[in-house]
Amino acid sequence: MPWSNQSGGGGGWKGGSGGPWGPRPGGPNQQPDLEEFLRRGQDRIRQAIPSGRMGGPFAVMIAVALVALIGFFGFTVRVNPEELGVVLRFGEFVRLLPPGLNFRWPYPIEAVELPKVTRVNRIELGMRGSAENRETSAAVRDVPEESLMLTGDENIVDVDFVVFWRISDAPKFLFNIQDPEMTVKDVAESAMREIVGQSDIEPLLTEARAKTEAAVQVLMQKTLDSYGAGVQVTQVQLQKVDPPAQVIDAFRDVQAARADQERLQNEAQAYANRIIPEAKGEAERILQAAQGYRDKVVAESKGEADRFIKIYQQYKLAPDVTRQRMFLETMERVLGDTDKVIVDEKAGSGVVPYLPLSEFTKKAPAQAPEESQQ
Repeated sequence: MPWSNQSGGGGGWKGGSGGPWGPRPGGPNQQPDLEEFLRRGQDRIRQAIPSGRMGGPFAVMIAVALVALIGFFGFTVRVNPEELGVVLRFGEFVRLLPPGLNFRWPYPIEAVELPKVTRVNRIELGMRGSAENRETSAAVRDVPEESLMLTGDENIVDVDFVVFWRISDAPKFLFNIQDPEMTVKDVAESAMREIVGQSDIEPLLTEARAKTEAAVQVLMQKTLDSYGAGVQVTQVQLQKVDPPAQVIDAFRDVQAARADQERLQNEAQAYANRIIPEAKGEAERILQAAQGYRDKVVAESKGEADRFIKIYQQYKLAPDVTRQRMFLETMERVLGDTDKVIVDEKAGSGVVPYLPLSEFTKKAPAQAPEESQQ
């Protein structure tokens, strides 16, 4: 945890209580006892060297070496690559230390906190289980008091999700919130309940998962920034969004009925899309045929009227000639296709005209097949 003092320099508050924010996770920082360390070192040297040779230059060399070691380890601190050193001088934040070996005053003047600022932390809500065994359902334990939520259309939905976060501002992370992991967890649950409460259950179960994840992440980041938590939410992942187990069968029946409804509506729409163009085409064809018939009748009527007017004009100029011509044209049209015998009454009186009836009887059978074919 970021509260542990890996430098051996101790905490910045008396008794290692973690300051006015309460005890820090992992217990108080334990400071090394320098006198005990020196005493043990002298005892080991006495055991390794004969008693008569402890004085003189050799003792001076040992003392210089011990002072050098104590100075090196007391004035330097090692910051790992994934960490960031936060230096506290008498409990007050003064500066940051980059990864590597850095100088600092020994305890109790300065202490160094080493939060892991590059590590991405994971918090599960609605279920508990190891990330390595996520594939097996036996490794996951459901937590309904975190996952059951009320939607905007007054339905209950079971939501399991995971939040990934990291430290963005180490001093704020260390000193502005007492329990960072619990704070992020509470903020995540509150944000998810707010977003779910503003949504209907149908989008949550289908196409609105990505939108819900983005909305929860934005709301979480806004809330944590208002707390000055020094935490950045990197991702929110929905693991499971289902109705409660007690009503999931009935809900699936409702979903199947809605799917059938949509299918029937699509089929009806497809049928309408096919029938309506055909009906419009048939109506247009009838309208075009009526328009053509009307134009033909009007044109024929106008032609007959023009022809009558022209004949009438000729009739006014020469009534007798026109009348005779009309009579002859009419008789020609009427009698043109008929067999006829003309007997001139001026041929002579007392003479019986000869009618070739045998010729008429021969022509009649010849015309019969033609009429039957028609």
